This record gives sequence, structure tokens and C-alpha cells, in this order.
Amino acid sequence: MTAKAGPATRLVRWNGGEMLARLDDVLAVYVTAMNYSPEILSIRRGFVAGHTRRSEFRAVATLEEGTGRVLGFGYGYLSGPGQWWHEQVRSGLSDDHYDRWMGDAFELVELHVLPRAQGTGLGEAQLRALLDGAPGATVILSTPEGESRAWRLYRRLGFVDVLRHHLFPGDERPFAVLGRPLPLEPGR
Repeated sequence: MTAKAGPATRLVRWNGGEMLARLDDVLAVYVTAMNYSPEILSIRRGFVAGHTRRSEFRAVATLEEGTGRVLGFGYGYLSGPGQWWHEQVRSGLSDDHYDRWMGDAFELVELHVLPRAQGTGLGEAQLRALLDGAPGATVILSTPEGESRAWRLYRRLGFVDVLRHHLFPGDERPFAVLGRPLPLEPGR
């Protein structure tokens, strides 16, 4: 499949403060890409702001040249006991599976591209930049079950099933938890 031509962009790395400065833009991409109601913004704002203070936090964004609009973003940090998502996933795993996948894991919390910019390679570029030098022996993430561009990207880059059809409180959709060893091989 050939990627369609998209707008001229630049990929940037953000620390926590830089991401917080663009939090409204990031959350607008999140709501649009995940097809969530805008009412979720007030709930997610505090969670995302808190995430920027986690150990080994790192973020990337794709900005449209000329306008500086955020077309996509991704972020993550070291996953650990006591963190909400970590504990939700842990509850569905055997001890051995937990040790293998989550004992030393970089948690890919969010990776999104606006629908109008999808299919142009931005998601893969963001994922590769985010994971380049990421801490941890593995990377782990959750994504809604079902065929999607994100699903195909993760499979193409070697992500495997860790936990399937998992239900997170507050979202009625089932999610797959996927993982892979780090580092990610260099791009083609």
C-alpha cells in the first residue's frame, strides 16, 4: 500500500512542559482520532497533565508546516505498579506473562493522527521517533479491537497479543493489549 501525499510536516520531540503548552491541541487530536465526545476533554486534561510528570516521560508531535497545527502526537513513559492502566492490564495477566511484558516496560499511552492526515506515514514516523532510545525491555500499548490503520501499523512493526478483548472502565469497547521487545528495528 502506498501512502497518500499529505501536508508538509515536521516531527518534533517534546518534554512534559512543551506538551502541556499544547495540551488543548493534543486533546483535540485525541478526541477526533478516537471518535470520542468532546465532553471527555475535561476528564482527560488532568490525566494527561499528570502523565507528563511520570518517570521517563517522552512525547512527539507532527506539526503542519506554516500553520504549526498539531496533526498527530504520541507519548509514553515507564509503566509501573500503582499506575491505573498498568494495574488494569496486570489484572488480566498471569504472573509469568506480567513479568515478561510489564516487568520493565515502556508504556505507549497515546499515538494518534488526525483522520485527514492518516495514511501518509505520520503514525509510523511518530512511533519510531517515540521509541528511539526509549527505556525498558518491552513496549506495551492498548488499542481498540478491530481492523484499523493503527492495528495494521502495530502488526507490521512486530507487536503481538499480550491480552485480548480487555474492557477498561469508562469505555464499552473491547481493547487489545499489544507488546513487543525493544528496541524497534530501524525503519526501511
